[in-house]
Amino acid sequence: MRKLKIKTGDTVRVIAGDHKGTEGKVMQIIREKNKAIVEGTNMVSKHEKPSAKNPQGGIVKKEAPIHISNLSLIDSKSGETTRVGFEERDGKKVRFSKKSNEVI
Repeated sequence: MRKLKIKTGDTVRVIAGDHKGTEGKVMQIIREKNKAIVEGTNMVSKHEKPSAKNPQGGIVKKEAPIHISNLSLIDSKSGETTRVGFEERDGKKVRFSKKSNEVI
């Protein structure tokens, strides 16, 4: 498994695919498949059986995973997409924005 440059809680923009241009917060990372679930993007319809939690059942809209290569981190200061780098600052390994050179 590779080191991923996107973490849970990051704000990202989809840069490729059907949902290109949409933004959202990363809710979950699936490391085994190099995918992420982003809030409000890649919505799919799932058929659910009636259960105690959902007695009616029916069709439910939910987020599907998107490959990490189709996501780009949004810089908190400028609001633009940026690449992510790693370096050691004050004895700690940190992620930084390659556009603004600021610690994320």
